[in-house]
Amino acid sequence: MRKKDILNLLKDDKEYYGEFGKQFLSNSNISSLLTDPLSLHENNEKTSAMLIGGYFHHLILEPHKAKEYKIIQASSRNTKKYKEESKGELLLLEKEAENVEELAKHIEANDTMYDIIYTGNLEYEVPQLGKIFGLQWKGKADILNHDKKLIVDLKTTSDIQRFEQSANKYNYDSQAYIYQNLFPGYEFIFAVVDKKTKRLGIFDCSSPFLKRGEEKVKKACEAYNLFYKTKDFNKEQYFLTKTL
Repeated sequence: MRKKDILNLLKDDKEYYGEFGKQFLSNSNISSLLTDPLSLHENNEKTSAMLIGGYFHHLILEPHKAKEYKIIQASSRNTKKYKEESKGELLLLEKEAENVEELAKHIEANDTMYDIIYTGNLEYEVPQLGKIFGLQWKGKADILNHDKKLIVDLKTTSDIQRFEQSANKYNYDSQAYIYQNLFPGYEFIFAVVDKKTKRLGIFDCSSPFLKRGEEKVKKACEAYNLFYKTKDFNKEQYFLTKTL
């Protein structure tokens, strides 16, 4: 299949996150490859945080998709009403949706945020493929700002003052490294909003930050090659060694 055809398929979230997309590595695989390579292909259950994050992204970038989310008037997911109406499906609580909508309003009201997210020659949810350390990686840029040569990634955080620590914990460094490789000539920045205080922040990436991301990606590739491309490698005989 031609790269152009693959990218057209990857525009669809169902293909990008589904079985078709799983043939390519992505930043979401970094944690598994660095900590538990055997869990790489396990299906992770969708969480409320993932649901809220998806609603946030769609509300800002693709409002027509945000209308597809089911929102329920229930105080929590433990109530009888929620359990009866959801029928096992993960739904947005009305209070969660309202909070996300408030976050979106704060972003739109800020001139600098509005400028990089909504003004000029822009593309949203842009997939890309590329080889890094000999392996095929995928990524989907939230926003490609062609005028400013920026890859803008939207993030929510529970504490914007600790976003730097979160960036290491959740492998945002490796994400930035991967995306700057997939979209050469573009600088990667994070547009961040605090879920509690609604404070906004724009975080660019230093050379040490990107270097740390590169090291993570390199180690992840080494783990993938060992566990999934080495002939006759016995995964059951693998064990961690470390000096304390």
